[in-house]
Amino acid sequence: MQESSQYAVGLDIGTTTVRAVVAHVDNATGVPTIVGVGQAPNSGMRKGVIVNLQGPGQAIDKALGEAERMSGYQVHEASLSVNGSHILTTHADGMVAVGGVDHEINHDDLSRIKEVATLGKVPANRDILAVIPHAYKLDGQDNIKDPVGMTGTRLEIDAHVVSALTPYLVNVDKAAESAQVHPNTVLPTAMAAARAVLTEQQLENGVAVIDFGATTTSVAVYEEGDLQYVGVLPVGSHNITNDLAIGLKTDPEVAERIKIEHASAVARHESAGVSIKHDGEIHSFTTTDIDEIVEARLEEIFEGVQRELKKAGRAGRLPSGVVLVGGGAKLKRLTDYAKETLGLAARIGHPTGFGGVADDIDKTSYATAIGLMLIDAEQFEGKPRGGGKLKAPSAKDMKGKVSKVFSWFKP
Repeated sequence: MQESSQYAVGLDIGTTTVRAVVAHVDNATGVPTIVGVGQAPNSGMRKGVIVNLQGPGQAIDKALGEAERMSGYQVHEASLSVNGSHILTTHADGMVAVGGVDHEINHDDLSRIKEVATLGKVPANRDILAVIPHAYKLDGQDNIKDPVGMTGTRLEIDAHVVSALTPYLVNVDKAAESAQVHPNTVLPTAMAAARAVLTEQQLENGVAVIDFGATTTSVAVYEEGDLQYVGVLPVGSHNITNDLAIGLKTDPEVAERIKIEHASAVARHESAGVSIKHDGEIHSFTTTDIDEIVEARLEEIFEGVQRELKKAGRAGRLPSGVVLVGGGAKLKRLTDYAKETLGLAARIGHPTGFGGVADDIDKTSYATAIGLMLIDAEQFEGKPRGGGKLKAPSAKDMKGKVSKVFSWFKP
């Protein structure tokens, strides 16, 4: 029965596509098995931000409908993605007196110091998505990762705060509500994808996830097991498609096929002819023309990525390099291009940590949805999922809900 089973759902609300992943979580092992997936074209969004509620609401409903039919599970709750250049990372610190000399630090103390650290640090028009502790200090002892159970009277925190503009979060909330989905967690896409594709060793060494989406490119930087920085560029792989359509004087549908089938991130030494059949017509182009157009846009995108890495203070300084995810990461030889331009190791991210029908889906494009599903599975601590429709919380209600889901990269 559905009520006695435990399910986790990830819902990636992308500008051009909404993707849903439904997994059954084994009560004994906690390992999720993907039992349903779905995707639907999206409209009503620009560069990761909702500008018309009807389009995303319908796309969420359709994508979930596919996943529900495959899994036999009716979705009422999910962990959702949020995107856009309004997402920011800021530094925060604070101190609280926690009790007498025999006081043991507990989770209430951690919640209180996070509140103190963020007080006045985030403008009134922004909501906190996550508070990521970098280190605690207890009675002068530095670099404590987890002070719970330790004894002390004065607790300090050094943390990173991820926030988003409240109106944009409210619109994500409303779009989910229109599809009768209660948001459990709302998380930036690159951070969600990181959950699915990064190992603990990479998180510790230093690594960046680059989510190459249709109209945005998101960067999340990790080191010493913690998130260090997150940023979003308002440009993505769809810009390459538009450039090809304009530069080659062809339809966007033809340009998209050229990008997928014939484009390369690294220019070829010799020119060759390529052809696409569309609507009964043959469209012919040269690889030289294609390469010149793709290279110009990739240069802009990766210059932006490098700027984000510099803001994080990690340009050229990530031992585990960069991990590429998202639909745009399927561009041929993109890892070679990333290695050359960023001066770092690069690989395509492959989600892990689950079983099921995942072999039948494009894992690179589904990395964010899978990461959201894995986070959704963890935060309920084995409690069965089920019951009726719940009203989606406001963005204000969701403040701080995300921070508790980051135990997966803690020592």
